[in-house]
Amino acid sequence: MPLPTPAPRKLIHTRQIECKGYEREDGLWDIEANLVDTKTFAHTRRDGGQDREAGDPVHNMWLRLTIDLDFVVHEVEARTDAGPYPVCGDITVNFKRLVGLKIGPGWRHEIAARVGGIEGCTHMVELLGPIGTTAFQATGRAREARNAGKPLTKKPYQIGSCHIYKEDAPAVLERWPQFYTGKP
Repeated sequence: MPLPTPAPRKLIHTRQIECKGYEREDGLWDIEANLVDTKTFAHTRRDGGQDREAGDPVHNMWLRLTIDLDFVVHEVEARTDAGPYPVCGDITVNFKRLVGLKIGPGWRHEIAARVGGIEGCTHMVELLGPIGTTAFQATGRAREARNAGKPLTKKPYQIGSCHIYKEDAPAVLERWPQFYTGKP
């Protein structure tokens, strides 16, 4: 269902973020994200840059993390095809500092420590949140298959993460009955 009809307005800016998860033949996973910002009017890039027509990207940035099913980062590729300044892409090499990290508790803290502030790019750092979520979504069935038959020894991270997965919810009873706290 779309949002209610808004007040009269004019579109100025669009940000598109697309994330994809790929299973590789070598058992690893590529999680890719692309961020594109566009304006509806012509403008000039900062720092004496070229003119941009309406619809030309202000930002066009790519980030790929190669992970395993334990969410450990094996490789990172980062590219800037468009940015407001000609040197925006110079910092992409720093994103290799994420190799060896594990997506999970402490992920955002480690991102900030390694590529936050002047060590990175605000827009690429923003992509790392949706990349983490995409990694969980893309690998979910493969992780379930890997763990099939193994007893579940700790409460799944999803429980308590939203109203669907509150401890006494039907979804918890269906997926993890041993952790269900509601009435039978």
